[in-house]
Amino acid sequence: MQAKDIMTTSVISAQQDGKVEDAVRLMLDHHVSALPVLDAEGDLKGLISEGDLMRRVRRLDGPRRSWWLEVLGGWGDSAQDFVKLRSHRIEDVMTRDVVSVGESTPVAEIARLLEKHRIKRVPVLHDGRVVGIVSRANLLHALSTISEGTLRKPTEDDRVLRTKIDVSLKEVPGAAVNLINYTVDKGHVAVWGVADSDFEENAIRVAVENVPGVRSVEIKMGRLPAWSYGI
Repeated sequence: MQAKDIMTTSVISAQQDGKVEDAVRLMLDHHVSALPVLDAEGDLKGLISEGDLMRRVRRLDGPRRSWWLEVLGGWGDSAQDFVKLRSHRIEDVMTRDVVSVGESTPVAEIARLLEKHRIKRVPVLHDGRVVGIVSRANLLHALSTISEGTLRKPTEDDRVLRTKIDVSLKEVPGAAVNLINYTVDKGHVAVWGVADSDFEENAIRVAVENVPGVRSVEIKMGRLPAWSYGI
């Protein structure tokens, strides 16, 4: 099983020349905790996460230390820290050294990368462009397909079917497709994620069932509190 078999393909991103306030609004509106940052050509330049933003809150909200403590035992590159803490530009705040993977990267290798770098997600790239995101949640969904201790390798038919399901889900009115994930195994589809209501969940089920080649659909969706973030 590879990145393309489990990744979330509806990726919410921010622009490199945007404002931090824009990134915050995107996170809140789409219930995500991180955004790939793209340049004007659509190439990946960084990642901005709620962790980057929370550090700003903790530092600016805390008591100011005396100048000599900052010099002797301070923050490291104080000028760099000043920029990260006070700039309103995304490119100043974002993490630039982003760990990414390709569409054919094995799931086991992605799990090792998340563990090694202590990160929660990796962008999936194709020719330098972001085509998906693999998060810890995506990996857990993949684990649910384990049979006899081995991750099942999707057939080419299943991969084609996955692409068709992706298109169909994007037609569901109001559905937060970036919070929906699914696996396909010999035409049997398991759908995870969140929906605003039973009506929306049923619409998602119908959208998947209507894709030619789908043999069965199992829905495992929850409801998203208004204050929640995605994983």
